[in-house]
Amino acid sequence: MKKKFAVVGYGGMGSWHVNHSLKSDVLELSGIYDIDDKKSELARERGIRAYSSLDELINDKDVELVTVAIPNDVHLDTVCRLLKGGKNVICEKPVALSTRELEIMVATAKEAGKLFTVHQNRRWDVDYLAIQSICDSGEIGKPLRIESRIHGSRGIPSDWRGMKEYGGGMILDWGVHLIDQLMLVFKDEKIATVNCVETHITNKEVDDGFYLTITFESGAVAFVEVGTYNFLTLPRFYMKSENGTALIQDWREKTKVAKCKYWHENDVLPVQTAAGLTKTMAPRDSITMDVYEKDIPLSDVHDFYRNVCKAIDGKENQLVTHEQVALVLKIMEHAFESSRQGQTIKFEY
Repeated sequence: MKKKFAVVGYGGMGSWHVNHSLKSDVLELSGIYDIDDKKSELARERGIRAYSSLDELINDKDVELVTVAIPNDVHLDTVCRLLKGGKNVICEKPVALSTRELEIMVATAKEAGKLFTVHQNRRWDVDYLAIQSICDSGEIGKPLRIESRIHGSRGIPSDWRGMKEYGGGMILDWGVHLIDQLMLVFKDEKIATVNCVETHITNKEVDDGFYLTITFESGAVAFVEVGTYNFLTLPRFYMKSENGTALIQDWREKTKVAKCKYWHENDVLPVQTAAGLTKTMAPRDSITMDVYEKDIPLSDVHDFYRNVCKAIDGKENQLVTHEQVALVLKIMEHAFESSRQGQTIKFEY
């Protein structure tokens, strides 16, 4: 039986959740609530119930699950009101503006005996799934450095995402996704240090991009870059591993993999370059290296809600856990502090 479902916030992501719920095999949309009368009227025009207040939604006993898709600074109050009202809750990312806010949400969920999780939907991105599958297979060995990038050229959207009081900026917007992905890849690693440099090319109030380096105690590195003023883009993923390299230009392309078969380079011939000879940068051949492509993996974003519904019924563990969400939030807090200090800082768990 499908679970009755509602959405708080009928903006961009709220509409996304509504549209996907209408195609879901586990959800039945009951309605939406938005403080903006125009958005409520738009929902009604589309044949969707619009609750007149959050209390009206909470008092609808048929609604079992609610997704919160509103500006970041008001997540805490809304999430806690819903949990106390007996609803299972999914919150859009970033879940909170501080680890203390997250702790309050988690404690409220436990006290209410309700499921609480976060919509980290980028775990179903095919480019991330491709990198994850290569790591899981071990085909080119343990990852030594993974670079994850998102580049755009239009600055921050002209809404609350560009305002500090609402929790705007790219670290909280895109950074939360890319960090979450890499922490799943490096799930067995312990973080040693964090270094972050923010950019403020188009927005002085919040970061419109950043460079984040997470160094693990093993020496492995996770590098995250988000830019909103890049008119030519670098690869989405670049992974250097013990026995090879993987490259994904963007999510529409297959993964390119180069696997080292033999290290023997004693007889390598120097290569003529513009200004001289080099053996160090001489290209490899098919004797010492295999180069191949991997198909784009299959993905279904509905799997997120399928898992949530099964977790509510006690049939599965929730995929996006409180511990995972807390770690990502703590990394972002360290990133802000590193940027403020202008230096690398030790990571404190």
